[in-house]
Amino acid sequence: MTVKKIAVVGTGANGAAFGSDMIGAGLDVTFIEQWPAHVDAMRTDGLKVEMPEETVITKPNVINICDVATLQVLFDLVFICVKAYDTRWACELIKPLVSKKGLVVGLQNGMTMDDIASIMGAERTIGAVIEVAAFMFEPGVIGRQTGPSGTWFGIGAYDTSTIGREEEVADILCHAGKVEIRKDIRSAKWMKLVVNSSEFLPSSILNLPLADAVKLPGIQEVMKAAGKEAIRTGLALGYDLVPIFGDKRIEENDPDHYATVLLDKVLSKWTLPDTKVTTLQDWIKGRRAEVDDINGLVVREQINLGSEAPVNSKLVQIAHQIERGELKSDPSNADLLRSLLV
Repeated sequence: MTVKKIAVVGTGANGAAFGSDMIGAGLDVTFIEQWPAHVDAMRTDGLKVEMPEETVITKPNVINICDVATLQVLFDLVFICVKAYDTRWACELIKPLVSKKGLVVGLQNGMTMDDIASIMGAERTIGAVIEVAAFMFEPGVIGRQTGPSGTWFGIGAYDTSTIGREEEVADILCHAGKVEIRKDIRSAKWMKLVVNSSEFLPSSILNLPLADAVKLPGIQEVMKAAGKEAIRTGLALGYDLVPIFGDKRIEENDPDHYATVLLDKVLSKWTLPDTKVTTLQDWIKGRRAEVDDINGLVVREQINLGSEAPVNSKLVQIAHQIERGELKSDPSNADLLRSLLV
């Protein structure tokens, strides 16, 4: 049996955590990373993944992105784990090293499949939805709040050219979490975007862990309003209400209700007391977040449809003010958020 050569492009909190699981399973994995200090730390001391039940240390094969051109290998399976806005350049970077029959999978937030397929080709693209709680603030150290037993993946073919090859990806990702093969991966990815549009910006604008943000009066209502706009947008685009997170069916065929169900699922199952969403983590690090790839995408799609998403639009405006330094993310912004519902 031929051993698959695997690359993880972007080994931040999620990419490194998943890659560590693959290494632990004895797979041939190469990390490709853009943060020099993180590369150095993993080379020197290994990668430490701290989970509630255990701490795992691995010694990955790590390549800095500036050294990718020195590689003389073709990868059979590539996981893209960079920010959604970095998808296209990451794909161009790794494209010469993907085998003719290789598969490329975006383990990311947002609707990045089309970007991947436009560069890699539809015949090499597999879509994915993920749910995991993890963070990284120190080079070489990952805080993974939900280990493999609490991590979920939905995997699906981009189009007919990759139907039947989903199992190749599932056989690898099963070491990092529970995996389901989904027929309608586009709709599943939009359902996850509904969740992210609900939780990411409100809690980040407040500079609070998600569990603390939802305790403030009126904030859950803001989150649900953003999610409802996102789910209505998805339906207008032709996506269907589909179950995710391991659920087998939708209890009620009610878009507004389902937006609430999805948020409640995340709050009850994947939100620990100190869980900070990825947007807030980016802001703490002084990085640009995926504002325009999640809530901003809802706004743009509504404009294209000749309509609007007022709550998401205002959330995006506030987020951009924070990223420009015109406003500070702080719990005192609660009144500002509540005013979005007026």
